[in-house]
Parts: sequence; structure tokens; C-alpha cells
Amino acid sequence: MDFETSREFVVRQTLGTREDLPDTFIACLRQGKPPVPGQVTSLLLALKALFEGLKNEPTLDRTLTQALFILSYESRQLYAQGQKAGVVWPPLLDEDLGRIGKAAQSIVFGEWQG
Repeated sequence: MDFETSREFVVRQTLGTREDLPDTFIACLRQGKPPVPGQVTSLLLALKALFEGLKNEPTLDRTLTQALFILSYESRQLYAQGQKAGVVWPPLLDEDLGRIGKAAQSIVFGEWQG
């Protein structure tokens, strides 16, 4: 995945409206539904491509920063809310959210957090 495609994908998966894009990563979590199969893998690949493209950049644009915040913070909050409400999440989603958070952190810090 190239940089521009990755950026567009991450922004669409987080900042797209539920009405326009009902099956985005964040829209699914907000609805208490698991992500679409392959969505987490695609997000992780996109985040890695973004890291590579941005690791030497001194600044990040606001839209991408918002998307990274939503991925790293709001997704975790939605997961916890779903658990409290009795949602049965896929077994690996908790770990996947940790990987997504580390990848987003890596982009912000400019150093891969692994």
C-alpha cells in the first residue's frame, strides 16, 4: 500500500460518517459490531506505510492526527464500552487494538514502537 492510499484508508476508516460508510472500522465499533474481516490487517499495513512515509517529517497534518487519535484512543474506549454492555468481541481484537495503538504512537513519535 502506498502512502497516499494508506492515508486515505486510515482517514476513511476513522473520520468517515456512519451514514456514508457504515462498515468502517470505527463505525463498526460504535455499533458494537466486530470489524469486517481483514480490516484490522489492512489498517496495520496502512499504519506501517504511513510510519515509513512520515518518520522524518517534523509535523503531522490535523486530519491524520485526528484519525490516529481515534484509532488509538476512541477504539479502545469503544471496546471497553462494548464489553460492559455484553458485546462478545472477536478473541484477538483486544491485542489488535494494542497493535493499532502502538502503530499510531510510532507515527506520532517518529520511532517504531513495535
